[in-house]
Amino acid sequence: MGSEESAMLHLKKVIRAKPKEHAWYKLETLLTPWGEKLDADHVLEEHPTPQFMRESYQSLNGCWRCAFVNSPHAPCADLESVVRDASIPNEDVFEQEIVVPFSPEAALSGISRQLKPNELLWYKRVFATQQLRVDERLLLHFQAVDYACAVYVNSSLVGTHKGGYEPFSFDISAYLVDAENELVVCVADASEYGGYLRGKQRIDRGGIWYTAQSGIWQSVWLETVPQSYITFARIEANADGVLAVGARFAGVDLAAATPPETASVFRVDVIDNDGTTIATTSCDVVESTCAVALVVRDAELWSPDTPRLYQLRLSFGNDEVMSYCAFRSVEMRVADDGFRRVFLNGEPLFIKGVLDQGYWSDGMMTPPADEALAFDIKSMREAGYNLMRKHIKLECERWYYHCDRLGMLVLQDMVSGGGANLRSWQFSYKPTLFRSSWKRMRDTTPINQEKLGAGSASYREEWTRTCKNALDLLGNHPCIIGWSLMNEGWGQFNARAATDMVRALDPSRLIDSVSGWYDQNCGDFRSVHNYFRDLAVWRGNGKRAFFISEFGGLTLYVKDHSSLEMAYGYESFDNAQAWCEAYRELIAEVESLECKGLAGYVYTQVSDIEEETNGILSYDRRVNKLHDC
Repeated sequence: MGSEESAMLHLKKVIRAKPKEHAWYKLETLLTPWGEKLDADHVLEEHPTPQFMRESYQSLNGCWRCAFVNSPHAPCADLESVVRDASIPNEDVFEQEIVVPFSPEAALSGISRQLKPNELLWYKRVFATQQLRVDERLLLHFQAVDYACAVYVNSSLVGTHKGGYEPFSFDISAYLVDAENELVVCVADASEYGGYLRGKQRIDRGGIWYTAQSGIWQSVWLETVPQSYITFARIEANADGVLAVGARFAGVDLAAATPPETASVFRVDVIDNDGTTIATTSCDVVESTCAVALVVRDAELWSPDTPRLYQLRLSFGNDEVMSYCAFRSVEMRVADDGFRRVFLNGEPLFIKGVLDQGYWSDGMMTPPADEALAFDIKSMREAGYNLMRKHIKLECERWYYHCDRLGMLVLQDMVSGGGANLRSWQFSYKPTLFRSSWKRMRDTTPINQEKLGAGSASYREEWTRTCKNALDLLGNHPCIIGWSLMNEGWGQFNARAATDMVRALDPSRLIDSVSGWYDQNCGDFRSVHNYFRDLAVWRGNGKRAFFISEFGGLTLYVKDHSSLEMAYGYESFDNAQAWCEAYRELIAEVESLECKGLAGYVYTQVSDIEEETNGILSYDRRVNKLHDC
C-alpha cells in the first residue's frame, strides 16, 4: 500500500499545467447538435420538476425582450435591494430579443453579451392565462436566476430573490388582468466581485474558471393550483420497502377545500408500471404539515443495473401531484476485505466516477435540449462509469431525473464562492507543492477563513442556507448517494459543523466533507485530489474510506471542436491514439488500487470546457475521444 509520503510529486507536470494568461482571447462559438436545431418557439418545454408535476404546467420559455441598463450600484452592494429599488425602463429601451432560459452570455440566447457588475439586465414579455376560478391560484416559477432579481407583473412588484442556483416562485393571482399580462424581471450579478456563491464562474475567466453567466438560466413557467395545495413533499424509500412521505401545504383555509369529504386528507398512492395501484395510505391534515408511511411488499430495489422507479400520486383535496420514488439503501461500512467501502443495497460497490461540471459550448450552464442531458449520462455509462460527481453546481432537476431513470449514481457538490481576492496560492499551488500544508489549515479560525475566501459572515450564512435548501430540493432523488460539501478550499469554513448539520438533516446519505485537501478529519471519506503525484492509497484514514475524488485530466485538443487555439489541462497529448493509450493505462492503474483499499475514484472529466480540453467528450459534444480507443 502506498503512503502519503511515497506519492512522488511530478514537478514537470505541475509546471506544464500552470494556466496561461489568455482570458482576453475571444472564445469561438461552437454549436452542439441540439443547439444547431434549436427552435426558439419550443425550447426546453419538458416539465422542469418530474418529481412534482401537475397537469396545469405552462412553459414561459422562448423569446423575450431585454435591455442592459447602466446602474451606479457597487458590485459588493446588497443586490436584492438594488433590483428592488430600480425603476422599470421605458418601453423603447427593450430593443433586443433574448431566448429564455439561456443567459445573455450564451450563444443560444441570441445576445452573446456579458452583464457587467455595474449594469442591470431587464427582461419583458407578455403572457395569457385562462381566467381563474375563485378557488384557484396562479404560481409563477423560476428554476434559477443568477444572481438577484425583482419580478413585476403588470407593473406591480410581486417579489424579489437572491441566489443563483435555487428555484423560487410567487403567487401572482392578485396581479392578473383579464387581457394579456406583462411580466418584467430585473437582474443584477457581480459574479466574483460580489463575494457570494458563484461556482466556477468568473468575469475574469481562464484556466479552471469559466465565463460568468447571469440572468435567467433555467426554465420559467406557470402553474394553476387550488386554493389549498401541496407545496412540498419529502420522499424517502428504503431497501426494506418502507416509503415515508412528509408534505407541506398552503391555502387560505385548509378546511374550506372542496369536496368536503376529502378536504382534510392527504393521500399517497404507489403505482406500478402497468398503472395498477399497489399500495396506498392517507392521513388527516389538521396543520400545514403531514407525514405518512407505508410498505411496498417485494419492492424491486434501485441500482445502476436495475434503475427501478415507482410512480407516486399525491392528493390533497382538489390538488393532485405526480411523483416517483425508488427503494434503495446507501451506507459506509467495513467490507469482508477489511476496508471501508460504499455499500448499495447491502452489497459493496466500487465507485467508478467521472467529474461533471454541466457546461455546454452554446448554452453554457443551460443544456441546449433535454436530450442533451441524457446524452451525457448515457455516454458516461457506456464508458464504464457508475457515478457522476456534479461539480460546484446545482443542476436543473431534469438531469437528476435522467440519472434516476438511467441508473447513474450522483455525488452532489455544494456551490462554493468567496470574494474576488481568492488567491491561487491558497487553493492550488501551496497544497499541490506542499502536502504538509493540508494538515495545518484549520478552517475554524477567522484568519484561515479569510485566506480561503470565507471571511465574510454573509457569505457563510448564504452557503449554509443554500446547502440546507439543496437537501430539500434534491433530497428525493435516489441517484444521489452522497453530498460533497467543500472543494479545494474555495470558500471553506467550519467543515465539521457543516458535516454535523447535513448528517442531522439527511442521515440516509454519505458525506464527502472536504474534497481535495485541507482535510478536517470528518465525514465518510478521506477525499483527495491527485493530478501530479503517483497514485496510491494512503494510510491514516481513521474510520473513513479512502477516495480519490479527482484525478486524470488528460488533455487532447480536437481541432474545430475547441473554443480556443490553445489548450489547458494537466497532461497533454498530440494525437488521439496516444491519449487513448494513456487514458486506458491510467484507469487500469487506479482500479488496481481497489484491492489495496481504494473505495472509488472520480476521473476529470465529462467534457471539454472553454480552454480546458481534458474532457472525454468535446465541448460541443460532437466528438467522443474514447471512440478512437
